[in-house]
Amino acid sequence: MDIDAERARVGAQEHALCGAPRGADAAWQLGCRLREAAQARGAALAIEVRLAGHTVFFHAMPGTAPSHADWVRRKRNTAEWHGTSSYAVALAMRAAQTTLHDKTGLPVRDYAAYGGSVALRSEDGVVWGSATVSGLAQREDHELLVEVLLDWIGAAA
Repeated sequence: MDIDAERARVGAQEHALCGAPRGADAAWQLGCRLREAAQARGAALAIEVRLAGHTVFFHAMPGTAPSHADWVRRKRNTAEWHGTSSYAVALAMRAAQTTLHDKTGLPVRDYAAYGGSVALRSEDGVVWGSATVSGLAQREDHELLVEVLLDWIGAAA
């Protein structure tokens, strides 16, 4: 994988995701859309959508384990702390040949630089929430989120 090309691709995705609908109803709708997308793929995911630090939607699909909820928490912490996707953080760490803990001192028990969480931002860059999934490989978790978010934004427009 060409890390620089992947980082550029993910950066373009994140730029396209700015301005998603906000509010508790929108967060709930997003969670439901993520669940439907996972079901359509036959994937078992833990799904969380947060609004201003509050969990609005959480669902652990049949076939998940308690560890999936913990991965959700750790990836979400990473996305919210950095204001970007946890996959973008993972790629940045890989490009720098370091780890999140070594670079920032953040504890591995609470932060994970693996794909699957997206910081939800307004068009002016303010992080107002996050959407996170866990259950697939990190790139697949990220891609499912982006696909659903882009479709949601298109449907909401």
